[in-house]
Amino acid sequence: MKITMIGTGYVGLVTGTCLSEVGNDVLCLDVDRRKIDMLNGGGVPIHEPGLQPMIERNVAAGRLHFTTDVDAAVAHASLQFIAVGTPPDDEGSADMRHVLQAARDIGRRMTGWKVVVDKSTVPVGTADRVRATIAEELAARRADYPFAVVSNPEFLKEGAAVEDFMRPDRIVIGADDARAIATLHAVYAPFQRNHERVLVMDARSAELTKYAANAMLATRISFMNEIANLADRLGADIEAVRRGIGSDPRIGYQFILA
Repeated sequence: MKITMIGTGYVGLVTGTCLSEVGNDVLCLDVDRRKIDMLNGGGVPIHEPGLQPMIERNVAAGRLHFTTDVDAAVAHASLQFIAVGTPPDDEGSADMRHVLQAARDIGRRMTGWKVVVDKSTVPVGTADRVRATIAEELAARRADYPFAVVSNPEFLKEGAAVEDFMRPDRIVIGADDARAIATLHAVYAPFQRNHERVLVMDARSAELTKYAANAMLATRISFMNEIANLADRLGADIEAVRRGIGSDPRIGYQFILA
């Protein structure tokens, strides 16, 4: 399957590389020429265990490519992943400029059916904004090509991102288009051979799932830090406390050591 990955940051580069590892033809797009030149020259702009040899292997096999050519990227595949950055803006909200620019680029150039997959961390309602942006560009061209927008949040841990992607504990797909859902099922089939890991829901629920997961993780970390501070003041052994909590089947080590 041909796949375009828009953005070669942490999420985009890991995702694109892992998708090429299972046989897909992946073209990674980035507007940062220095980053693309580095990747085409054999360098890797981020450090993640196992990533560099996987990139080298798939580039050599002709399954992984890097470009700054937007025209080529949109034309490459019917499946377009958006994995650009959404840093906080001056008011603390997610900066959606790059996501919406990617949507505009697709709408201005598409000549047939596309599945546009939001992989970036984005606010609830982004799938609707991406859909509206593409529709506006198509209307400006007086073009009427079918497309679907899917929310597919990532749950990668730094230092274990390749392992997390290759052996996911869940794959969240937010969509209401049957053809798009079937396409994403096909994309992720190699990563769930032992049992079904795909959770299909509406796009807004998928977007909220990402924020809920991040908030829950932050809550767990904050809670255990507070318990550790309390243990220091009371002369208790925090590691013993961890073991005691972890033996409770309602909690478990996976909840307190995440």
